[in-house]
Parts: sequence; C-alpha cells; structure tokens
Amino acid sequence: MTDAARHSGGAANGSPSGPPTIYVEGVSAPTFPELSESSRADVCVVGGGFTGLSTALHLARTGRSVVLLEAQRIGYGATGRNGGQLHSGQRRDQVWLEDKVGRDDAARLWELAEAAKDLVRSLIRDHDIDCGWTEGLIEAAHTRAIFDEERDYVAHLADRYGVGALSVLDRDQIAEATGSDRFVGGFRDASAGHLNPYALACGIARAAEAVGARLHEGSRVVRIEATGQGKRRVSTATAHVDAETVVLAGNGYLAGIEPSVEARVLPINNYVVATEPLGPERMQRLIPGGECVADTRFVVRYWRPTPDNRLVFGGGETYTRRLNADPAAVVRPYLAEIYPDLADVPIASAWGGTLAVTRHRMPFIRRVEPGLYAGCGYSGQGVGTATFAGKVLADGIAGDTGALDVFARLPVPSFPGGTLLRTPLLVLAMSWYALRDRL
Repeated sequence: MTDAARHSGGAANGSPSGPPTIYVEGVSAPTFPELSESSRADVCVVGGGFTGLSTALHLARTGRSVVLLEAQRIGYGATGRNGGQLHSGQRRDQVWLEDKVGRDDAARLWELAEAAKDLVRSLIRDHDIDCGWTEGLIEAAHTRAIFDEERDYVAHLADRYGVGALSVLDRDQIAEATGSDRFVGGFRDASAGHLNPYALACGIARAAEAVGARLHEGSRVVRIEATGQGKRRVSTATAHVDAETVVLAGNGYLAGIEPSVEARVLPINNYVVATEPLGPERMQRLIPGGECVADTRFVVRYWRPTPDNRLVFGGGETYTRRLNADPAAVVRPYLAEIYPDLADVPIASAWGGTLAVTRHRMPFIRRVEPGLYAGCGYSGQGVGTATFAGKVLADGIAGDTGALDVFARLPVPSFPGGTLLRTPLLVLAMSWYALRDRL
C-alpha cells in the first residue's frame, strides 16, 4: 500500500481491492459499482467498514435514502484486517470510566457495550452470516501486579454490575487455557468471542443493500463542502452526492476530509500473521477451549484459532506513514516469545493495517455539527464498538439521541502538536510504553 493510498483510503491507481488477508478465503464477497453519476440522498456515509455499513443498514431500515461511498472494497481497512475479537466493556475499564464520567454514565456505557455484543450476534443470526463466530475470550496478565488488578476488577464487575460471565484463572489454569507458561494469571470471558471480521462486514453489506442502501466501491471521497440550506456535497473524482446529512466513518483513512475529526484520532499501524494449518491435535494443545486470547501489555498481543486450525496472531505497531514491508518479521518475535515451539512455524499470510486511536482510547462518536456526524477512534476494539456505533449514529440521525448523547459526553481531546508534530510526539510516548512493557 502506497503512502497515498494509506492516507486516502484508496489505491493510488484508483483500482479497488480487498484486504490482503486470509479472511477473504472462502468468503463470497459482494461487489458494488463505482459512483459514476451524481445523485441525491437523505444521508451519505463515507467509509465501508463496520461503522459505515452498520449506519447504512440501520438508516435504510427507517426508509431513508442512503448512499455509502468506499474508496476501495467493502472491509478494506481495519474492518477486514483486525484480530476478529469481540470484547466485553469499553476500551477503558469501568473503574476509569467511573472516575472520568461518573457512575451513572459509566453504568450506561457498560450497558451499551453489552448491547454492542448483542448487536453483532443478532446480525450474524438474523442475516445468516457465516463468519465462524466462536464464544470465549481469555485475557492473560503478564505481571503479578496486573493479575492482582484483574482479580479485583472481576470482583468489581460482579458486585457493581452483576457480571457473572468472567472467571479468574490462576497461573496453572492460564497455562492450560493458553498453552503458554508466559502468564501469571488472567480471566475467561464466556460472553465474548471471535470471528472472521471480513465475512461479517460482507454480510452486513448485503443486508444493507437488501433494505435499499446504495453502496459504491472504488469511490474515494476527495471533498465535502456545504452547498447552502443545510446540505452538503460529497465529491469523488467523477461524481458527487448531495445529502442533508453526512456520516464520516472512515476511521484512520480520512486525512484531509474534516479537520475537527482528524485532530482527535491518530492512525497507527498494527500487524498480523496467520500460520499454516496446525492440525486439530496441535491446536488442542495450544488453546483447548477454542477461545481467543489477548494479553495485558500496552502494545497488546492477541491471537485466536480459526475453524481450519490456523493460528491468527497479532502484535507490534509502527507509527510512521508507511506500513512495514515485512509484517511477518514484525510479528514473529512476539509469537515466538509466547509459543517458543512455533518460532519457525510456516506463515501462510502476513499483513498490516491501519487503525485509529484517540488520546484516551475511547471512541469519538457524536454529531460534529448540524448535519455532520462521525464515528471513529475505536483504538483496537472496533468489532463490537464500530458496529454498534453505526446503530448509535443511525438512531441519533433518526431522532433517538440517547446513546449518542452518552458517547458525546466522553472526553475525547485533540492530539497535541497539530498535524505537524502529533505523530513525532506519539512515537515518543508509544516508545516509552513499549519499553515499559519489557521492564
């Protein structure tokens, strides 16, 4: 992916392509035409990932006319390249949220996170999406101090929120559950799980089209401008859409489109590998319960088994404008650290992708100004949050602003340094946290 494509969300030559991952294997992906003629719509959605697709689906269900513009193919960005994990809770834990927004909003945010999991499961069920949904997630603590915090947190969730799906794992139990002796303890979440994210995106796209949304691929947005009377014109290189409402759902791929949104999110690159099939017996020794796993390092490592017994393993970040040309070289040391026996395992596929983080890692979901909405900055927890953000935005546009108001009250400040200095400042900060991971 060229530097130009990295920032515009499209191929430099304008030819759309899907994500370069194993997720595309066996998935019958829908195709949608380029926007070749100008048109009108009640709502124009920019971005064909989880947020944009979910927004289009839920708005089209209300009878509104919706046009979605995607620069590449549906699921091209973080949606089709992530680890496929569906977590409980928000990106920051409830203790942090209680301190920052108060107990009432913190409780509401927990309820919304639970609703996000329910939404993903209902989309899979109602639209018969074959995405390999598997229940169970393990969080593995890499230090005693963090394990002690986790144990207290599980008790806190049970006492204050009535959560009964989490069970604490001691050192022996976490070793048995993950096939690794690198962890002090952790917990199992029976209400979370994992899936093929690209297959999920394709299924939501089909559902959106079926209820009347008009989806266009290979249609990179180059400009959004007000046209008077409360309307906006969303332009590609060849045509435009005039709409009363615009939803920005491009996450880390919207540089230069809307400065007020861009200032609050920062694109970073993450890397993933998929092994050759390991066979059922070997996979059973690694993760006997079939759960996905994430550790507690600041630069998180995460992994999961696939239905054909591959291990999808992610780890490592870069903060430059270009993806690393050798993703396998970035990830393999992390894989070998946790699973020494897999140090030389054949890698079938390796890829990088761009996600967007906010300063406090909580998402930016809100009405930016009348007629302009945004959902972005999921900070590595987008399978559930981004999909749910689409429904929240759609509900808000339709007049039900309850959930949107809760997210709008979250503190999501701009990054310091402006467009010139914020990336170097981020590199310094991230390098410190990565060093702390190794101490």
